[in-house]
This record gives sequence, structure tokens and C-alpha cells, in this order.
Amino acid sequence: EVRLVESGGGFVQAGGSLTLSCAASGFTFDAYAMGWFRQAPGKERERVACIDSETGNSYYADSVKGRFTISLASLQMHSLKPEDTAVYYCTTGGDCANVDSYWGQGTQVTVSS
Repeated sequence: EVRLVESGGGFVQAGGSLTLSCAASGFTFDAYAMGWFRQAPGKERERVACIDSETGNSYYADSVKGRFTISLASLQMHSLKPEDTAVYYCTTGGDCANVDSYWGQGTQVTVSS
């Protein structure tokens, strides 16, 4: 059974930084992708970033490009804005097209202005 556990969320002032970590277990894929989604109250869920373990290629939403950096185990977030406030979910799947196959429980990130 694939299990994903996020950590590192919390409160930060605008302009600050946070790093979210994702502990993954139960993998059976030789190749896989790791992703991060977020959802704020009243807003649609958004795919923030994805990284492919085989190619090393990473993809970012326009809203976070240049500020967030994804690795296979973490999401570094810099220059945070109040609009980044959301519950962030770690996900995985066989590739970035299917990175929403498995989900963690989520971690809250709150950015104050």
C-alpha cells in the first residue's frame, strides 16, 4: 500500500519561506513521479508542481514558477504570498500525467500579509 505523509506546513509571513517534506512508502514503481497539489477554501484544486524520477524533469504552475522548487522528497517555497495559503497535498503516480494516483493527508500552509 502506497503511503504518503506530509510535514513542514505552518504559519509564515509574506515574503518568507517554508519547506514541505513528503515521506513515501509502499512503492512498487520503478519509475514514478512526485507531485504537490494545493486547495484553498472556495477555490479549485491546483497542481503546483511535479517531478519525474526517470527524467528529472520538473513542471510548475505559473503561479509558483520561480518561487517553488520540487524534489523527489520536498517542496521548497520562497517569496511566499498570502494567496499561497492552502492545504498542500503530496501525491505520486507512474508519471506526471498520473501523479494524482495517490494522495497524502495534506498539510496547512498559512501566509499572513
